[in-house]
Amino acid sequence: MCRKHEHRSHRRTRRAPKRAEFLSALEERQKDLEQEIADIHDLIKRLRDEAETTPVTAEPTPAI
Repeated sequence: MCRKHEHRSHRRTRRAPKRAEFLSALEERQKDLEQEIADIHDLIKRLRDEAETTPVTAEPTPAI
């Protein structure tokens, strides 16, 4: 009356992506990162340009 229990691994194995899919995902990620770097570069350049055109003024001494 007792059933035999099948010993199965309860871990779900994740299918490894195919090489082409993995390569495609990496290339897409690289494009995204390159765009982020370009955006950051543009922002840094703009901030530097603004700093050069803005006259330097002395900040008032805070009252104690």
